Amino acid sequence: MPINIPKQLPAREVLEKENIFVMDDERAKSQNIRPLNIIILNLMPEKEKTEAQLLRLLGNTPLQVNISFLHTATYESKNVSKSHLEQFYTTFSDIKNRRYDGMIITGAPVELLPFEQVNYWNELKEIMDWSKTNVTSCLHICWGAQAALFYHYGIDKFELPRKCSGIFHHTLHDSKVKLVRGFDDEFFAPHSRYTDVEQQQIVENENLKLLASSEEAGPFLMISKDEKHIMITGHLEYEVQTLAEEYERDTEKGLDAYIPKHYFPNDDPSRKPSNKWRSHAHLLFSNWLNYYVYQETPYEWE
Repeated sequence: MPINIPKQLPAREVLEKENIFVMDDERAKSQNIRPLNIIILNLMPEKEKTEAQLLRLLGNTPLQVNISFLHTATYESKNVSKSHLEQFYTTFSDIKNRRYDGMIITGAPVELLPFEQVNYWNELKEIMDWSKTNVTSCLHICWGAQAALFYHYGIDKFELPRKCSGIFHHTLHDSKVKLVRGFDDEFFAPHSRYTDVEQQQIVENENLKLLASSEEAGPFLMISKDEKHIMITGHLEYEVQTLAEEYERDTEKGLDAYIPKHYFPNDDPSRKPSNKWRSHAHLLFSNWLNYYVYQETPYEWE
């Protein structure tokens, strides 16, 4: 089944070339189906790339999904045109009286700042508080996961000695949880961040369950005991070339960039990496939409 996105969204052309099933409002309205309404708070700087990455995964399920995009009102991104934001995005004040079946909060390039020093932190706190009663299930990615762990459960992040970047081996801890149905006992996933959270704090928190972790990259996948919040510290949505683009960007900026671990063949940036996480990315998003959104959300919000 398709995802329903604005007809003129640039990511549409990318997805259609990959045979991802998308539709516009006209066709969606002709179907007598209760679609899922998903709101994506996109905090990533290159918003159009993130849109395509997430829509690719949300569009590969048997459910019709209406997608809306949210950006912060207290900070305007410098890497996307104002016209793009005006055409495809809304702000919290416009949707705070609505209900959504699911919400995704992306990562953001502000990891090295204390949460309280992020210029849109108060706005994000308001959105996360609103989500408790207005959203059935929330999926938090990378910095978005760390923000959720801090706001909802009091678990703070800490700075790493060097950036955690690469494709890392992970171990599944509980295959019986619906979110990881179909997962292999061991799998790969990309990480790209400067901070981490203490795994022991997650294990000891009575409101959280650790589902997967990596010896090199730390805790990876967590779910709240009430199953309302899912936190992913990595980037399963990344395309195969994303880490290479980040490495090239950091190198060009003169930063102390390290070659992403276990990514380029023989650690040679001139060689093309391969995708080792695509199937688990699709499986996680499919499981989330099915078991935690579609199966749990009311047909009609009160």
